[in-house]
Amino acid sequence: MPDSQVKSGFSILLRLISEVTRRIFDVVFASLSLLVLSPALLLIVLAIWLESGRPIFFKQVRLGRYGQPFYMYKFRKFHKDCGTSGPPLTLQEDPRLTAVGKFLASSKLDELPQLWNTLRGDMSVIGPRPESLAFADCFTGNFTEVLNHKPGILGPSQVAFRNECALYPRDSDPSEFYRLEIFPAKALIDLQYYSRRSLFHDLLWLAYGVLAVLRIGPRLPRAQVSNVNGESPHVLLPRPKVPMAIHSAATTRGTEA
Repeated sequence: MPDSQVKSGFSILLRLISEVTRRIFDVVFASLSLLVLSPALLLIVLAIWLESGRPIFFKQVRLGRYGQPFYMYKFRKFHKDCGTSGPPLTLQEDPRLTAVGKFLASSKLDELPQLWNTLRGDMSVIGPRPESLAFADCFTGNFTEVLNHKPGILGPSQVAFRNECALYPRDSDPSEFYRLEIFPAKALIDLQYYSRRSLFHDLLWLAYGVLAVLRIGPRLPRAQVSNVNGESPHVLLPRPKVPMAIHSAATTRGTEA
């Protein structure tokens, strides 16, 4: 058998082992998290129900691996009568947020139902953030490679953009700003990281993500908005002081990685 075929077969075997290992980790982590966090989950359910009644959960079609759509679940944080009006993004001081919803959005606790998505196999613990269908057109050129990876609850781009709702300039169209600035910056991070990820680094990013939500732990890169050469606002991502380098996204406008 030629060496090239041996190497190809060995590479396929390694990828298969990696996929199985991550799936086992996802199932174990999601199961234990749902068990440990069950009291908090019940309190959130009760708070939403007492404030504004049902529905407790919000589901939305998102793009999964290879572009396959799936329903992603969250705790409902908007008023139930706001319908589908407004931008497909949660903004700072968004009038659609309920009082409980504001707390859930700032604490990221509205994302906890995605542990169920992880158990189902729709998502992984660590992976690129799944996009809504409203931004499916952003996956062009090299950015389509992001869809080769199972979307996740946490990851490098989620940590860097943990303050995303505060980044949108007041005089801009949020959806357009997301397409031109935030999406390319996230995609560059995801393309660099997931092309050579390891389970060990995934575990590190899980820890970083939890610490970032709790606002404690090591200093991590945080996305900012800055004017570059007097132009309209760009997303700026300072170089991280962590082992896994991620791209600076200061001039991502109009690029495709």
